Amino acid sequence: MIIVTGGAGFIGSNIVCGLNARGYTDILVVDDLSDGRKCLNLADTDIHDYMDKDDFLARLQTGEDFGKVEAVFHEGACSATTEWDGRFVMKVNYEYTKALLAWCVARKVPLIYASSASVYGMGPTFREARSYERPLNMYAYSKFLFDCHLRPQLENLESQVVGLRYFNVYGPREQHKGSMASVAFHFHNQLNESGRVRLFEGSDGYGPGEQRRDFIHVDDVVAVNLWLLENPAVKGIFNLGTGRAQSFNDVARAAIRWGKAHGTEGGGIDYIPFPDHLRGRYQSFTEADMDALRKAGYDRPFMDVETGVPRYLDWLAARS
Repeated sequence: MIIVTGGAGFIGSNIVCGLNARGYTDILVVDDLSDGRKCLNLADTDIHDYMDKDDFLARLQTGEDFGKVEAVFHEGACSATTEWDGRFVMKVNYEYTKALLAWCVARKVPLIYASSASVYGMGPTFREARSYERPLNMYAYSKFLFDCHLRPQLENLESQVVGLRYFNVYGPREQHKGSMASVAFHFHNQLNESGRVRLFEGSDGYGPGEQRRDFIHVDDVVAVNLWLLENPAVKGIFNLGTGRAQSFNDVARAAIRWGKAHGTEGGGIDYIPFPDHLRGRYQSFTEADMDALRKAGYDRPFMDVETGVPRYLDWLAARS
């Protein structure tokens, strides 16, 4: 059996799809379906069972076994960077992951978990070292603190534990995330509604729409997760981006080109005032240093936005 927490969410459901594509169906999905719309992410997948996240945690804490578990992909978390209820975030993200780590280590079950590039704060260096980490919100702090909890243990662990610091992930099965969905998703909706997309004006010395992020397609994220499943000797905390920052304008232009090729009228960009509440808390630049993952043996290329955005919008269009 393979366990995927957050398995009805964005990245988790894509991992389930990737496992299905490789013939795995003995999958336990763990999630919180208070928002029942997330079930649509699993409607075309094959799994063995589903369990609520609180029930799963209770069973972990009593030391229950789940039969032979080949690996755990831990994608479940409160992912809202705007959530400031620190007690809630630390319970759901930090304490939960500590309990899962203890359970996996005791049974030598590989654990591959979602960390976040948000641990680096404003950057400008995005390398897996304590000197470059300065989280700016509760979500980032919860991810950072678990990475700090893991680091002293890594050398002595007898089983695989890997933290992946996701950069700006976009792609299928994120529609339930609302405002937290990727800009590619929002651009698609904006083009359908008005034929135009909206971007922030300049900030932190960047021109309008020229803020730059490391945008990575979820298919590439899944490919790395499954590569780790096949390479259990790899342990550690790794960045997961493309290694190349691209501007929001690049994403917008890729979406506009796709729209024009599919008959969308217009195709302009409107620049809106930069929100005051984001000043000093907005990553205007991110770019993953990918040396560590490459040195660990991952050598496949990553999609740029010119390739990945049309691929994603084709998927959205086929389901609209």
